[in-house]
Amino acid sequence: MNARADLFGGVLPFVRTAEERSFGRAAASLGVSTAAVSKAVRKLEDELGVKLLDRSSRLVTPTREGEVFLERCRQAVLHVQGAREAMQATRREPRGEVRVTLPYILTPFVMPHLPRLSAQYPQLSFRFHVSDRVTRVAEEKHDVAIRMGELESSSLVARLLRRTRWVTVAAPSYLARRSAPRVPAELHRHDCLLFVGPDGVAREWWFREDGKPRAMQLDGRLFVDLGSCLLQAAAAGMGICQVLDFMAQDGLRDGTLVEVLPELATDGPNIHALATSGRASSANVRAFMRFLVDAFKTVRD
Repeated sequence: MNARADLFGGVLPFVRTAEERSFGRAAASLGVSTAAVSKAVRKLEDELGVKLLDRSSRLVTPTREGEVFLERCRQAVLHVQGAREAMQATRREPRGEVRVTLPYILTPFVMPHLPRLSAQYPQLSFRFHVSDRVTRVAEEKHDVAIRMGELESSSLVARLLRRTRWVTVAAPSYLARRSAPRVPAELHRHDCLLFVGPDGVAREWWFREDGKPRAMQLDGRLFVDLGSCLLQAAAAGMGICQVLDFMAQDGLRDGTLVEVLPELATDGPNIHALATSGRASSANVRAFMRFLVDAFKTVRD
């Protein structure tokens, strides 16, 4: 095998610069000078005979060739990082920082149970990024991503945390004034409370008809981009809303909400914890994945 001794020379400075869009920020993250990073990337470009970065006074961006090279190099860096963490994991318990990203709607599954994990591993700290913005896990600087819906890549290590169901609910006071719908078509005559996505479009409602899930677009009395507000309005008797089952379970349990058309409820998006194959073997990620499985089971039960 004829391998160069400096096979990875300039690769990490290039990856950091391409991700940060700045030689200065890349240098700060690597703990070296800006000049050293710029020189390493320039040398790499000379060796490859390809321009990897477009440079301007304000911004550094990958060229088309640079984007292709970045994707391959990023995976290589993640694998090397994972290999190092895997070796360290055999010798130590979780310690240091675990970085997690999750949507706001799932925070009640995690935050109330976090003290238990903190007590179990006192040398472990946590950095959470709560956002409904969906990005590729492999490109984020997070150890674990909690996601709802279809998995983005088969190369990721995934743990199923929970299956969900769409439920349609209203307050007893509303149903006392307006007869509960017997079929989905009757919802057109009701006050529907609708969730609006980031694109500004109201989400469709889903029901199981003829054994298959079917989407239904409805007009609304209320449009809101936060699920908890839908439930508050529904519990106050303003109308009917459709949410995921775990969001309404407290209201259904204490009687402030009643499920309508329960026989037509259909499956919602699955919830998974995701990590790249490189990070999944680290002690921190393995401990946090175990914690998530237990936390979601506790809420489910």
